Amino acid sequence: MAKRDLYKVLFPKQRKALSTFGEDLLLAMKRRGLTKQMICDRTGFDHKTINKVFAGDPSVAIGTYIKIMAVLGMEENFSKLAAHDEVGIKLQNIKLLGGSK
Repeated sequence: MAKRDLYKVLFPKQRKALSTFGEDLLLAMKRRGLTKQMICDRTGFDHKTINKVFAGDPSVAIGTYIKIMAVLGMEENFSKLAAHDEVGIKLQNIKLLGGSK
């Protein structure tokens, strides 16, 4: 079975978001005075995988991203990603207001 080209699956805005996320993780690593080798040692991932994460590669498993976030002390940020659901709240409010008439 041929490997899917995940860059064709994601829309440009989604690719940009992942790329920015990877860059943000790289900056967080540098702010903490860590090196890519230290990240490799602490996560058990090889350099190729670490470089893919910092590039925002969509082929990397989400668990890999969160493990790196944990090494950076940022795993709590992950749980906040979908916590504030503006669209869901608006839809719920519309449904609730529509049902009260």
